[in-house]
Amino acid sequence: MLEGVEDGAAAAVRLAGGAPLRSTLDLADPGDWLALDAGVREVARYRTSFLPEWEQPAPVPSDLSQLGESRLALALCHRNGRIRQEAVGRSARYPGLLPLVVIRCADWAGPVRQCARQSLREALDVESALDLAPLILRVGRRDRGAFGVDVLGQVLRRASGEQLVALFARRDRDTRRFAYRLAVEGRLLCPGELARAAAGDEDTVVQDICATAALETLGDGEASEEVLSPLLSARNPRTRAAGVTGLRRAGRPVQAESFLSDRSALVRACARYVVRRHGGDPAAWYREWCTAPDTLELPPGAVIGLAECGNRADAGLLWPLLAHPAAGVRAQAVAGLRALDCVDTERLRPLFDDPAAGVVRETAVTLLPSAQGLPADWLLERTGSERPRHVRVAALRLLDARGCIAALRAAVGLLEDPDMKLRTRAGQCVQRWRPSADVGRGDAEVGELLDRSRHLFSDRELRRRKWEAGV
Repeated sequence: MLEGVEDGAAAAVRLAGGAPLRSTLDLADPGDWLALDAGVREVARYRTSFLPEWEQPAPVPSDLSQLGESRLALALCHRNGRIRQEAVGRSARYPGLLPLVVIRCADWAGPVRQCARQSLREALDVESALDLAPLILRVGRRDRGAFGVDVLGQVLRRASGEQLVALFARRDRDTRRFAYRLAVEGRLLCPGELARAAAGDEDTVVQDICATAALETLGDGEASEEVLSPLLSARNPRTRAAGVTGLRRAGRPVQAESFLSDRSALVRACARYVVRRHGGDPAAWYREWCTAPDTLELPPGAVIGLAECGNRADAGLLWPLLAHPAAGVRAQAVAGLRALDCVDTERLRPLFDDPAAGVVRETAVTLLPSAQGLPADWLLERTGSERPRHVRVAALRLLDARGCIAALRAAVGLLEDPDMKLRTRAGQCVQRWRPSADVGRGDAEVGELLDRSRHLFSDRELRRRKWEAGV
């Protein structure tokens, strides 16, 4: 795999020496072809010994017909437009050079571009289009690249569903998107296949394309189950949300109630929409879950769901959940209180020492607006090496928001923390720190702390920081 122009230049030199294309490039990698195209001009510009007969002011070789595949590949990338144009005309002898013809279809020289487009239109069939689709779509991002994409679409519209399957599995997401759009347009996939594609693909655009197309076919009965089952069981939230919305169209809104406590806010919102349209009250469901006698099985999504659609009076149901044995429930209870604007700093402070990182993280976010009112010594104590990492991170975050000398003291102390990420955060905090009103000018400790962190600043910047602090 060629990593860039330098690798492309090295490949050009090897091709000039007679190396075959197959051993020089990864022929299936669009990046290799583009790197070669740029690399040939890089070599020609800075190495006058490369192909010297082509570097004379005169010019075009009178005959390119005797060039082999490797040398003709170089001619297709040459900086002289007349050479590129003639090379395009000679390229039909070597089908393996069609990727370079694709690149020339977006050439900045009009005659080269027109010649390449004619050659591509004549040479591109379904099989070659399947192979070249990633390169054509990548070149299609260029200013003059739309032609290749149009031709690709025309050719692949003649492909069968079985042929397009090869593109569905490509790692290149643009290729998968293009292929699924064609499949939806040509109705080449059944609703169940579209639903499974939406559930299985990691790209959100493909998920939306396939889920939307699958839901348009929804009706009652077995066909609905074939579509909804993959969507509702998908790992990605967007697809699950599409499936939940589809329950209403399929006449199964009651099933949406089980998704009111989903871990995804998007899915919960769609479930509430379906339940309300069916005449239900999502808030009542959430209140029932949060007040059940046995809350050990309480899903965390139900806790935050209550805050999302409840009112401030519901905070009374969330406070007891701060002592719930499940860390997820405790974390969502803190987040719910924040969403309802019912934060009590003193009641939340004990959760700063919670053994679960998620709970401490939510607590830190909730206390952030109140950072100025928190005791600096209390926070500084929690940056000590004996504390768990998540507690040190949260304490540093609140001290950084506070901006007092304790923040600088904590950040400098953490510059030697064994955790690399925490050291990086501490360094960023030191670089952000500015003396606040409660830091006296000329404080010797500030000067000492800045000296300990001098590796984070240039000499000039360090002097400026000390001047700001009056040191």
